[in-house]
Amino acid sequence: MAKALRQSIAPRTGVATFRAVSAPYPTLRIERKCWDAGDRIVVGIDEVGRGSWAGPVTVAAVVPGDEHVKGIRDSKLLTPEEREVAARKVRGWARGVGVGHASHTECDELGMTEALRRAATRALCELAAQGFEPDRIILDGKHDYLARPRVVRTIVKADQSVLSVAAASVVAKVTRDALMADEAEHFPAYGFESNRGYPAPLHKCALAWHGPTSIHRRSWIFMDYCLWGGLARYERRPRLFDL
Repeated sequence: MAKALRQSIAPRTGVATFRAVSAPYPTLRIERKCWDAGDRIVVGIDEVGRGSWAGPVTVAAVVPGDEHVKGIRDSKLLTPEEREVAARKVRGWARGVGVGHASHTECDELGMTEALRRAATRALCELAAQGFEPDRIILDGKHDYLARPRVVRTIVKADQSVLSVAAASVVAKVTRDALMADEAEHFPAYGFESNRGYPAPLHKCALAWHGPTSIHRRSWIFMDYCLWGGLARYERRPRLFDL
């Protein structure tokens, strides 16, 4: 993991070249409204890996700079090379950046909502260590998985319109991609360096031939159709029995 994190933040040289994309360009409009309302520390949060069949779910939290920065987009709209450049821009522009993960085991044992909450809490703890306690959190989507209604503001497609959230999406994606590329060295048949644990054809073929790896989420529905014998789908116990 340390190797992957070093790779994701290592400084590089080169000139950024970005393609023209027709989707809305993220701005600081929402952040400035929050600042004008008295929210001194505004944090944009986004996640990656929710739909993956393997590996962790990753959440990034970004305290934006005061001025707009070009070249930051929703990570899904950027090529891998553009994301690398954008991630370096974010770390040079943002006042603070935190990243948190919840492992494949936590995704299985806790469910995705709690896994996201834990990953986001870890990202916020990294910000706290840098001296940032959020007055306002802008969360991509419509579900407050942090369960902090007094602080959190949810915005659907915030990663396309809110600059701090777009920045968080880039950092989360680049960081998790590096982690999955490291895992690909241990599981070469699955193509994790390219599919990042998502259900791509090579990944599905490897599952059919070799079965799930030690980093697969075994509570996911793909286990119902896995032909590899002897490995049961992980079933979470209802919380009633944990009391």
